[in-house]
Amino acid sequence: MSLSQPAPEPNQRQQPDKLPKVILDGQSVAHSSTVFSFSPNRDTLGGTAYFIVEEVNILIDCPAWNDINQHFLQQQGGVQWLVLTHRGAIGKVKEIQQTFGCNILIQEQEAYLLPGLTVTPFHQRFQLTSQSRTIWTSGHSPGSSCLYHSGFGGILFSGRHLLPTPQGAVMPIKTAKTFHWRRQLQNIEKLVKEFSPETLRYLCPGANIGFLRGKPHIDQAYQHLSEINQQP
Repeated sequence: MSLSQPAPEPNQRQQPDKLPKVILDGQSVAHSSTVFSFSPNRDTLGGTAYFIVEEVNILIDCPAWNDINQHFLQQQGGVQWLVLTHRGAIGKVKEIQQTFGCNILIQEQEAYLLPGLTVTPFHQRFQLTSQSRTIWTSGHSPGSSCLYHSGFGGILFSGRHLLPTPQGAVMPIKTAKTFHWRRQLQNIEKLVKEFSPETLRYLCPGANIGFLRGKPHIDQAYQHLSEINQQP
């Protein structure tokens, strides 16, 4: 499988502060959860954070730490879990934990990057709620992981493990800082085996969302994973 195209440069331009937006509305389709996305965060090189309101509130990666985002999270009932999908998504994690008293979940190989904080490290996977669990998908970084949420037909929050491309595809992106390229590809195979078209409908990437051309997420996520896995 040859997918070693260079990663596009992240958009690091300062964006005006905007309210998080609903990308999957549980109230309108009788689901028990709602999913929001934040504007790209300059502190994490254009990374995109997400927020799931369900049994408990789960923040996926660090959004920009400003008054708008802080007030929004407070209005939603705060944050119970902050899940970090890779070391580059850490951002203002200390301030978030101090404000909300939340648990921080990160794969065990990168927990050392958070000294002085209360951290829950995990190995292969961790069940947060009846609908949400993390999956270790190393490659991009040693502790790279994805979060799977079973609502809405299945959503994979992929961090930087899988990213959209300018051509509209979804791929792992090999860069000079990639920890282990072959392991990253093997973890795509693992995801293909674990899910199906019925259990994985959407993919929410942790960066490069400009390539989605205004779409809030990537549909037919399992088909995209299968196509990656079939490439020579």
